Amino acid sequence: MKAYLITTGLLFALLAGAHLVLTIVNWPRLSADPWYVLEGPGIGLVAGAICFWAWRLLRRPAQS
Repeated sequence: MKAYLITTGLLFALLAGAHLVLTIVNWPRLSADPWYVLEGPGIGLVAGAICFWAWRLLRRPAQS
């Protein structure tokens, strides 16, 4: 289970980072296209939340 949580956390961290970079690069697009909030920052925030959740579960002590 730990390997799964580490892999999931890393993949979603990479996805969140990529969407953060895309949001910064395409910053002018936010004012021109209001639906871009769902594509760039929205997906990045969801990926960041899943990453945080995976790392939080990883730090939880194992149940017997």
